[in-house]
Amino acid sequence: MESKPGDKVRIKTDKGTYEGRLMPSKEGHVLKLDTGYNVGFSDKVKVELVEKYIAPEKENPETGEGEIVIIGMGGTISSKVDYNTGGVHPHLSPKDLLKLFPELSSFPSIKTIPLFSILSEDMNYRFWQQAAEVVYKEIKNGAKGIIILHGTDTMSYSSAALSFMLRQTPVPVVFVGAQRSSDRPSSDSRLNLMNAVFTSTNNIANVGVIMHATTNDDYSFFHLGTRVRKMHTSARNAFKSIGVPPLAMVDYRRKMFEQLSPARERDMKRKTLFDKRFNPNVAMIYIHPGIKPKLIDSLSSYDGVVLVGTGLGHAPTNPNKHPFATSILENLKQLISSNIPVIMSSQTIEGRLNLNVYSAGRLLSEAGVIGSMMDWTPETAFIKLSWILGHEKKIDKVKEEMLTPLEGEITKRSAILSTTYLQVDKLAQPHVGAIGWLTDSPLIEV
Repeated sequence: MESKPGDKVRIKTDKGTYEGRLMPSKEGHVLKLDTGYNVGFSDKVKVELVEKYIAPEKENPETGEGEIVIIGMGGTISSKVDYNTGGVHPHLSPKDLLKLFPELSSFPSIKTIPLFSILSEDMNYRFWQQAAEVVYKEIKNGAKGIIILHGTDTMSYSSAALSFMLRQTPVPVVFVGAQRSSDRPSSDSRLNLMNAVFTSTNNIANVGVIMHATTNDDYSFFHLGTRVRKMHTSARNAFKSIGVPPLAMVDYRRKMFEQLSPARERDMKRKTLFDKRFNPNVAMIYIHPGIKPKLIDSLSSYDGVVLVGTGLGHAPTNPNKHPFATSILENLKQLISSNIPVIMSSQTIEGRLNLNVYSAGRLLSEAGVIGSMMDWTPETAFIKLSWILGHEKKIDKVKEEMLTPLEGEITKRSAILSTTYLQVDKLAQPHVGAIGWLTDSPLIEV
């Protein structure tokens, strides 16, 4: 009997015998071993069928209804290696992943939707809007959890976008990706995907991102979608919660779902506040030494601007009138007087903006730059401004909405975070925990 992807097979060679799941491949044979590693063979080797893959009866791929819905948006988790070029490209569908991970049959019924297959650097608001529409439809149809397969590079932007487009969602919406494709050695896709599905069955209802918590296959962190950033180019534990602890620590193998910070509980009766309006005409500029005023002037064609400032939220203002220094203050004033909101964020990873400490900050605040005492990430500030400008144009109203916490993007107090240790099955596992708080933010109230 001919073997097909998903079947458990055995291949014997002069170097040993290999047994694993047959993966989709255009050239040769690729096995995923029980260890999670992959091994490739030429198409000339003999493949012995050990166990035929049988789709779970409760699996409803691409048609019908499922309690858990897996939506494919591309990225490395849905990709495979092109062995001719060595590159990685989107290829695997959500249905392919179900074949690779038979463990999914232990979960409630699963429906897969291959929405589109792109690398995340090509993502933009049109993809976010389409994804939000599909998620909203599936929630209305009774889905109890949503999984979104996505590339890691811009996942924090997408998770923020859907956080605002799908406010107060009654079920978890879980973004998941991989740093290494499913057919590569030491891929992180198995633990990430399985923990994402496990999270979608638990009593939580936020839009978030789940990825490895450590470089090993220990467990995953579920991060709030408006507070997460990718902090490493290639490490498995690249994603971190910024300024807050993760929402939960997750390991499906031990049935462990430990909540680490406040989260919204699932409630199928709660109505999602669906609003996909979005203004893509927003610029984000990284403040740097020697930035030229004409660069700021060039932003006059935008409807909004996010500055990624230095430290507490600074940009060159030259308050001491030094002949070597250049100020962009007047240029920013011109933008703001033209009804273009200018939002401040910070290049630092942790901490809260404060435009009241130094002369530069006070001058920027007096000019109308918005953001003092906020602790949003640059990505979330950019997405939130774009979303607000999709339905509001008056600068005073934009400021009011920007400074109003909606989906956890602004915290009232800044947590003092420290690496602590949690005892899990007699094994001390490091995780981030809040051990104290700084003073309340006085500008949460508008």
